Amino acid sequence: MSDSWVNSAEHVGSDLYVDLKAGMAGGGGRRAALGRALREAIGDGRLAPGTRLPPYRSLAADLGLVRNTVAETYAELVAEGWLVARQGAGTRVAPRAEPVGPPRAPGPAPARPEPPAHILRQGLPDPASFPRTAWVAAARRALNAAPHEAFGPGDPRGRPELRRALAAYLSRARGVRTDPERIVVCSGFAPALRLLFGGKVLRGPLAVESYGLPFHRSILRAAHVRTAPLTLDEHGARTTELFALKDVRAALLTPAHQFPTGGPLHAERRAAAVDWARGGGGVLLEDDYDGEFRYDREPVGAVQGLDPQRVVYLGSLSKSLSPALRLGWMVLPDHLVEPVLRVKGEREAWAGVTDQLTLADFIESGHYDRHVRRTRQRYRDRRDRLVALLARRAPHITLTGVAAGLHAVLGLPPGTERPVTEAAARERIAVDGLAGFRHPAATMPARDGLVVGYAAPPDHGFGAALDALCRILPPPPAGG
Repeated sequence: MSDSWVNSAEHVGSDLYVDLKAGMAGGGGRRAALGRALREAIGDGRLAPGTRLPPYRSLAADLGLVRNTVAETYAELVAEGWLVARQGAGTRVAPRAEPVGPPRAPGPAPARPEPPAHILRQGLPDPASFPRTAWVAAARRALNAAPHEAFGPGDPRGRPELRRALAAYLSRARGVRTDPERIVVCSGFAPALRLLFGGKVLRGPLAVESYGLPFHRSILRAAHVRTAPLTLDEHGARTTELFALKDVRAALLTPAHQFPTGGPLHAERRAAAVDWARGGGGVLLEDDYDGEFRYDREPVGAVQGLDPQRVVYLGSLSKSLSPALRLGWMVLPDHLVEPVLRVKGEREAWAGVTDQLTLADFIESGHYDRHVRRTRQRYRDRRDRLVALLARRAPHITLTGVAAGLHAVLGLPPGTERPVTEAAARERIAVDGLAGFRHPAATMPARDGLVVGYAAPPDHGFGAALDALCRILPPPPAGG
């Protein structure tokens, strides 16, 4: 007889381990040992209420017992209330069979912060907008069409189906110049930064914009990369400052829509950044933040199109589809492809092949374009509601960065950002102050403001979220 057992694979959902050796210590033979072992497994909670046990024949074969021994043990435990048996439903742990551990003295319940009543944080799309039906259909088509080798050892570049689809889409929609062999699929923008700088493919110091995501700066700090801030104004980063940074050989920019202050990088500054990279052997990293969500202006093509051998183009699905998919891509200059692949093979868990195949079909079938157009209109309507409400209830508050993206920056009177964010916390409004995005070494004048994301709240709660926002804003100045 085995000291433990695992039931046969044919009985899906009933894998089980019971220590029969311990059961035998109480005497009474095999049937008694099995009964004690099952009671112990139920009593200590390892067999939860409702768990289905293996059929008599399967369990008997696994343990080297006769079928009747198992049947009689089950019947005994049913009679005692440990198990229930129904025709056609098998034998299961009784619904009221509770673990019988030692009593514990009651202690204070851990304090848990209340969840936000209104989520107005930047960078979050509406989770309800995820196109479930179209995604499931794309997954079914992609899996049916996938070759067998797709489920074997992979290519660190990513699936060729997805790289082909991305090359065609990015060329058409964003003006990117590439081919599938220069695209590397990754798990998002942050993993791309870790690969490039943590893997020493690129080295610092790195020029960045004076306002940006602190999370990205923390990734760079972890890789021991010093960052040098570039001044921002209404035309984006002042890229001419790059020429004065003698030790900097790479720059990270958000040209389509500066994050978080808003607005595209001016054409002359785009050209200046490319000239700097060409003249000094530098590399530009283009974060195509919100490039697909523009409302009041013509589309702005990618800087990568100006010089594909000097620009690393980075994109992801976190805003356009869902951050839960964990899919992104790097479009690389020729000389960086092999170094990135060497590092990626050693450092990063590759994105799941089923999601890659599904996204390839989703793009090629036109569903991705339709989804982007649909959500663009939805977010534009929300943006318009925010603008109209503030014009009516808080006309003294300036609003910038609204021509594209999923958030707006509300300019606040000097000295009021901290009181407003504290009021937001009291009212359980999840919203970010502008100061948290400022580079600690930035020399440009600081601004007070809120970075308000308008995409995440559910439709039924959007009006209440905007109303709560207006209640925490400072009143107009006296005499204003």
